[in-house]
Amino acid sequence: MKKFSALFKHRYGPVAVVALLVTGISFITRVFLFCYSWPNLELNIVKFFGIFLIGFFYDMVVASFFAIPVALYCWLMKDSWYQKKWNRIPLFILFAIISFILVLGAVSEITFWFEFNVRLNFIAVDYLIYTTEVIGNIEESYNMPMIFAGVLLAVILLLFFVRKKIMASQQVSMRFAKRTVFFFGFLLVAAAAYFLVNNKFKNISSNNYVNELGGNGIYEFGAAYWNNELDYETFYATNPVKTNISILRNMLQQPGASFVNDSTIERKVVSDSPEHHWNIVLISVESLSGEYLKHFGGTKNITPYLDSLIPHSLFFENFYASGTRTVRGLEALSLAIPPTPGQSIVRRPDNENMFTIGNVLKSKNYDVRFIYGGNSFFDNMGYFFSHNGYQVIDKRDIPADRIHHETAWGVADEDAFSIVMDECDKSYKAGKPFFNHIMTVSNHRPYTYPDGRIDIPSSAHMYEGAVKYTDYAINQFLKNAQQKPWFNNTIFVIVADHCSKSAGKTDLPVNKYHIPCFIYAPTLIKPAIENRFTSQIDLAPTLLGLMNMNYNSRFMGYDIYKIPVENDRLFISTYQDMGYIKHDTLVILSPQKKISSFKIDFKTGASVGIATPSRLKDEAIAWYEGASYLFHAGEYKK
Repeated sequence: MKKFSALFKHRYGPVAVVALLVTGISFITRVFLFCYSWPNLELNIVKFFGIFLIGFFYDMVVASFFAIPVALYCWLMKDSWYQKKWNRIPLFILFAIISFILVLGAVSEITFWFEFNVRLNFIAVDYLIYTTEVIGNIEESYNMPMIFAGVLLAVILLLFFVRKKIMASQQVSMRFAKRTVFFFGFLLVAAAAYFLVNNKFKNISSNNYVNELGGNGIYEFGAAYWNNELDYETFYATNPVKTNISILRNMLQQPGASFVNDSTIERKVVSDSPEHHWNIVLISVESLSGEYLKHFGGTKNITPYLDSLIPHSLFFENFYASGTRTVRGLEALSLAIPPTPGQSIVRRPDNENMFTIGNVLKSKNYDVRFIYGGNSFFDNMGYFFSHNGYQVIDKRDIPADRIHHETAWGVADEDAFSIVMDECDKSYKAGKPFFNHIMTVSNHRPYTYPDGRIDIPSSAHMYEGAVKYTDYAINQFLKNAQQKPWFNNTIFVIVADHCSKSAGKTDLPVNKYHIPCFIYAPTLIKPAIENRFTSQIDLAPTLLGLMNMNYNSRFMGYDIYKIPVENDRLFISTYQDMGYIKHDTLVILSPQKKISSFKIDFKTGASVGIATPSRLKDEAIAWYEGASYLFHAGEYKK
C-alpha cells in the first residue's frame, strides 16, 4: 500500500489519479453491463478473465489520453507556483471537468447499451451532429434534472475521494529538465496507444456481448469518430475491377435485359408487356422488426393490422434489411445498392444525380416526393432526396393545426400520413401518376403518440405502444385511401428501414436484420407469400418489374421474378463489417482485409465458423467492392 501511495507523492501523481478515476469508473460500468447482459453471455474461465483484463488494457489506453492535459499542467507549472495552495484551484477544476466527462460518459454508455446492446459507436457519433433532435429526444425520454443532479453528486464524491491524492503531488519538487523527460516519456506512451492500438483487440470470442464488454465506451466512440468513413480498397479484400464486373454481370443477367456495353453493369430492361403507370406509396417504417409480427412469432399483439394485411398482400417471408440505420434503409430502397463501409451514401459528398427509383419514375412523368414527419436536415435526408429526383416535404411544411402530437423526432405518423393523402389527391387532380415515399418517426424513443388511439397509453413510453400506434396509423391511412378515386390504381408498399436492435451474440446476427415487406394493391397485385430470400436493395427493381417498366438500369438489386433462385443473396452490415449471405453461408468482409465465414441459423442468428468458400469470397468482394467502385467512379449517376 505504501508503494501504491507513493505513486501520488510524485510531481506527476495527478496522472496516476486520472488512471485511478478512469479504470475505477470503467470497471464499475463494465460490471454493471456484465450483470445486465448475463443471459446473453457464453462464458468460460478464459473469456471471463479476458473481459476484465482486456477491458483494463483499454481503460488504461483511455486514461493515457485523458491524462494529457494533466501531464501538460504538471510539466509547465514551476515548483514555486505548483506548491502554493492556490494551485489546487486549477488542479481541482481540471479534475472536476475530467470526472464530469467520465461519469456522464458512463451514464450515456449504460443508456446506449440498453438501447443498442453495444458500446458507444458510430450512431453516438452521428447523434452529436443533430443536437436539436437528440437533446430533445433525451429530454422527452429521461428525467434530466435528476440525472444531472446524480452526475454532479458523483463528481463531488469522486473529488472528495481523490482530494488528498491530488494534493500529495504538491509535497515534492522536480526540476524542469527532469519534468521534461517524464512528460515526453508519457507522451510517447500515449502516442503508442493511439497508433498501435485498435478496437479489434477485444474480439476474443464469437459472442459479441463478450467482445463488447471487453471494450471501453469512450475508446469505441473515438474509434467510430475517426473511422466513420472507410475507403474500401485500403481496408478490405479486393479483386481486379474486371473480375468484379464480370461476376456482377453474370449474376445480374435476366431475361429481357441486355448490357449496354462490355464493361459495365448498366443494362437496358425491356418488358414484353405494356407498361403500367400505377401510383406507388412507399411507407418505410421506423425500426419495424420482423419479430414484432404475430406471423413471425410475436406474442405482444402490437401489429394487429399488419398481420391482418398479410393474406391480402404480396408478402415477403424472407426479406432482410441492409443495415442498422434509417439512412442505410433509405439508401437501399432508393438506390438499390449494397451498403459500403462507413457512412451511408445518403450522408456522403458527391451524392447528387444518383440513379434512384425516384429519378426513374420522374423520367416517366411521375410526381416524386419524399415525405418525412421530422426535420429532413437530419441525416442529410433532405439534401439527398431533393438532389435525386424527389420533392422533399417535411415537418416544416405541415400546418400547426394539422399536428396532433409531436416529439423531438417529428410529428405523429397520422399527421404525416394526412399530408401524404393531400399530395396523392393533388397529383390525381393534375392527372399525373405519383410516387410518394414516406418515412415514419413515431416508433422512436420517447415512444409517445396521441392519446386515445390504442390500448397502450402514450405516457408508458414503451416501444410496444409506439409500434402499435404506427400499426394503427397505417390502418387509418389505408382505410381513408380506400375512399379515394386513385386507390384502385395504387400500389402500397410497407417495409421497415431496419430492425429495432441489431446487436446479438454474433457480429452480424442475421435474425436481427429480418424485416417485413408488404406489396398491397388489391386490384393490381395478386396476394401471395413470397418465400425467396430477398434483400432490401431488390425492392425497387422488383416494383418496376411488376409494372413492366422499360428503362436503362444501373441498379445492383434484382427484379427477383426475373432472376433464378440460385442467385438469391442477402446483404447485411454494420458500418465496418460487410456481410454477404448465400443459402446458409455468411461471408463477412472486415477491415484489415479480413474475411471470415459461418454457417448460420436464420431463426436464432447463431453461427458456426467455417472455411471460406472461394466462390462466395469472390462474389462478396464483387458486390461490395463493386458498389464502392461504381459510386466513386461516378458510374451510379443517372
